[in-house]
Amino acid sequence: MRAASIQSLRSSSRDAARLAARLGIPFHEIAIHRFPDGEIRVTAAPASPVTIIYASLDRPNEKLIALAFAAEAVRRGGAKRLVLLAPYLCYMRQDTAFHEGEAISQKVIGALLARCFDRVVTTDAHLHRTPDIRAVFTGIASHNLSAMPEIAVALRKTGLDPATIAVGPDAESESWVRDLASRIGLSYTVAQKTRRGDRSSEIGFPDPTRIAGRPALIVDDIVSSGGTMIACARALTSAGATTIDAVVTHALFSEELCRDMIQSGIRSIRSTHSVPHSTNAITLDNLFIDALQDEITFITLSENFR
Repeated sequence: MRAASIQSLRSSSRDAARLAARLGIPFHEIAIHRFPDGEIRVTAAPASPVTIIYASLDRPNEKLIALAFAAEAVRRGGAKRLVLLAPYLCYMRQDTAFHEGEAISQKVIGALLARCFDRVVTTDAHLHRTPDIRAVFTGIASHNLSAMPEIAVALRKTGLDPATIAVGPDAESESWVRDLASRIGLSYTVAQKTRRGDRSSEIGFPDPTRIAGRPALIVDDIVSSGGTMIACARALTSAGATTIDAVVTHALFSEELCRDMIQSGIRSIRSTHSVPHSTNAITLDNLFIDALQDEITFITLSENFR
């Protein structure tokens, strides 16, 4: 038995298998059987002392049940340490009750996963009022990695025009756009957004003259409905941007929405492999290898010195 291995849900198997090969550890896909009434049966592979379960948690509801079942099977199978690698982590945005009677999903999901796993590793979790992911997963180790270093490396390879201005589509994106701009030596600006509904936003810029005659790069952590991205692209066109490209960590939007984004003036959209999507262009393998190396090294040394 190898000291460490990766298992994954089918939706993440391609990325998980590539990561396992990079780490030099076995990979197995978790089998899910669906009964006619909608229940599922989950079958995990034999456990390693350290078992890493790789699952991007977009469209999460069935996946969460499958993860809980897989964790139970792997624990019972002898895993001494169970790590969840969730490049995209669901249900983090609802961190408070905005209206009477609303559930606080972040609290519920945090408690569920903390009961199943010894450690959670994710990327650019969508935290608003929660300053540290360790507050979500009390009692276990948790790490919220930034995708910006890997995005910066990928963009440098494209020969980005140094005149490009990085653009955050709203105030929430400022930390990401500032970080990326500093890594690749670009100036940046952040749009001012007025939301009109779930799919409608009005965008403006504090100083449109900084945009005129320059390429623009929209930077965001997560795109779901696409309304903010489209409104930002239209505002950039009005401000005189020569070209508009976009880069995003988590591409949660539908494939059909890509056409609407292109029609709004966005020339290209690149996303990381955090969520399987047609726009995937930036792998996060190096980020995860660095984060997981201690798990593999520790258990390997322990086995060697028995």
